[in-house]
Amino acid sequence: MAPGIVDPPQTAPASDFAKASVGPKEAFIGGPQVFNKTAEEQGTEKQPPATHPKYLPVWDADTIYPPLEPFTHYEHGKDADPMSPEMFHEATSVTELTPSTGSEVRGIQLSALTKQGKDQLALFTAQRKVVVFRDQDLADLPIREALDFGSYFGRLHIHPTSGAPKGYPEVHLVHRGADDNTAMGLLKSRTNTVTWHSDVTYENQPPGTSFLYVLDTPTAGGDTLFSNQAEAYNRLSPEFQKRLHGLRALHSGHEQAQNSKSRGSIVRREPVTSIHPVIRTHPATGEKAIYVNPQFTRHIVGYKQEESDFLLKFLYDHIALGQDFQARVKWAPRTVVVWDNRVTAHSATLDWANGQRRHLARITPQAERPTETSFEAHPEKGSELTKNVVNGKNGVAT
Repeated sequence: MAPGIVDPPQTAPASDFAKASVGPKEAFIGGPQVFNKTAEEQGTEKQPPATHPKYLPVWDADTIYPPLEPFTHYEHGKDADPMSPEMFHEATSVTELTPSTGSEVRGIQLSALTKQGKDQLALFTAQRKVVVFRDQDLADLPIREALDFGSYFGRLHIHPTSGAPKGYPEVHLVHRGADDNTAMGLLKSRTNTVTWHSDVTYENQPPGTSFLYVLDTPTAGGDTLFSNQAEAYNRLSPEFQKRLHGLRALHSGHEQAQNSKSRGSIVRREPVTSIHPVIRTHPATGEKAIYVNPQFTRHIVGYKQEESDFLLKFLYDHIALGQDFQARVKWAPRTVVVWDNRVTAHSATLDWANGQRRHLARITPQAERPTETSFEAHPEKGSELTKNVVNGKNGVAT
């Protein structure tokens, strides 16, 4: 049964958002000014052509999408058999990335999952936060089939500023082209390029179960970091947890839109702001998780600027420094990463300068409006499914 809802969030007027600097997230998405169509389709002296040219980005400046309408999200993780027989069987191997966060799974083809298997995928992802699947065919399918697969988990989000494959605006592309090292200029003004965020939290209904699959990747570098926001919450003292409950924060998409315009890119939908709980509850697991991030969160509602900055800085530092509740994913061909955007934050790493292409596609199902249950509503830590997987039951090799 889903947790009860208290104090639902609101959508804030644009005039309420506070200006703040935006990190280098967009550096991983080159944009139209640096896109070299010939280099991507034919290769260069040092780099081969793109492996999946059907996924090369286009930026359609003439198409403007209307504001997103509210919708009723159904959380399929609530329907999952906790023993997950469709996912975990004799042919499946599961390896933990870390004890608290992340698993790598082999022996399952995501595109072949039944309805029951997809339900189990949603639940297992919520419990382990990020799940890495190797040897997948998602990138090789017709794009429409990949989108149909993702749409089971929620209404597909169309990103307001990113390029997309021609005719498929629901695909968000992370693309840094061959011999494009312009993003390395960030290190002239920064000591590192890590930018912790949860995707598009400025939306009234941000994403839930999300999919990112590799098309081309450097031989080394460009890993993605994940932070377990539920475990980050669990590490806080009960008194501090109690103080955070009931607080709400404003999330803004205005800065991302402005940044896109300044790079000569597009804005496909008018930017919005939303107010969400600082602590949100997952509808399938009942877990509570910190739900602020330095990319999109601007201030805590009702606090003075200095008070808000002080508290948010503590939470951002807590998330960034908690390497004992983080995981690192190394990309390899035919890899699909599934994560739950409601209970994680993530960041790419900009650490290669040899001009190798980094090209990934994201399918981003939206979920419910973030909600918060009462402070006293504490679920049992862990779950029968997680315990069984960790203990190697049901034929699962760990």
